[in-house]
Amino acid sequence: MNERQRIAMLARVLGADAPGVVRGIGDDAAVLDASGRLVWTIDEQVEGVHFRRDLVCWRDVGWRSFMAAASDVAAMGAEPWCALAALVLPEDLDDASLGALARGQREAAVEARAPIVGGNLSRGPVLSVATTFLGRCTRAIERRGARPGDGVWLAGRVGLAAAGLRALSSGRKGPGIEAAVDAWARPRARFEEGRAMAASATAAVDISDGLAGDIGHLAESSAVRVVLDAHTLLDDEDLVAAASVLGVAALELALYGGEDYAIVATAREVLPGFRRIGEVRDGAGVAVRTDEGERPVAPLGFDHFTGPSKPPAASGS
Repeated sequence: MNERQRIAMLARVLGADAPGVVRGIGDDAAVLDASGRLVWTIDEQVEGVHFRRDLVCWRDVGWRSFMAAASDVAAMGAEPWCALAALVLPEDLDDASLGALARGQREAAVEARAPIVGGNLSRGPVLSVATTFLGRCTRAIERRGARPGDGVWLAGRVGLAAAGLRALSSGRKGPGIEAAVDAWARPRARFEEGRAMAASATAAVDISDGLAGDIGHLAESSAVRVVLDAHTLLDDEDLVAAASVLGVAALELALYGGEDYAIVATAREVLPGFRRIGEVRDGAGVAVRTDEGERPVAPLGFDHFTGPSKPPAASGS
């Protein structure tokens, strides 16, 4: 198909109506009728950096690219609204693969109840999917605002996606691996939990570059110390089983694994859909509490310009 035909195909697959969308795909730009505060983000998935085509199908590439952007908005307690998608396509990507990618985007958009209302199509050396996601809220939950005495609460699972990527890369199979691979290939933005925390959370952050790194951003922004509990982090049978198969410490995966797209929030009260994994104290930095005591945790995570940071050797499972 030529460019015009590909755009028409994408419009057929992705086109959908949503409240406040006056005009979607089909003009030079989308037309929106905004009310309240907008929460606006962009995320890009680049072949060779975020995924390898030999490890993931095109529908999952489409799904993951959409949910990665959506998760940022969910983590601020906003309601999903709509999205834009810009695709850079290499010459060897055929029409069937493009169609499968678009269907994955559409499935994720339906799940999030946020249609893709426009975007751009271009050619380039590697596949790139940039998703701009918009949400609406009356109060956005920021990284700053955590207070000593708050609990630290987790919605979703940490470490399992990293285990899934390791399993795909190594070909390992065994207990917990199927759940781990699914966690990496099909992450889900947690809008339901984002709604639940919106009224009472003091701070929140999307966990995409690793728990230690992202919770470090929250601690720094809020000028507090966060202490995580190793036992609650390891209360995930699939994570522990997958880590054993892969020969890596489960706590290392939980602290430093990326692409979980979970939400960590701080609050004085219980947050529905979350489990408590630590507490906020006076001070600075991040620590983890184990049977051996409390030790500092380096706020390491994925860095696009230096690559994954290497964590210190983890103790225990």
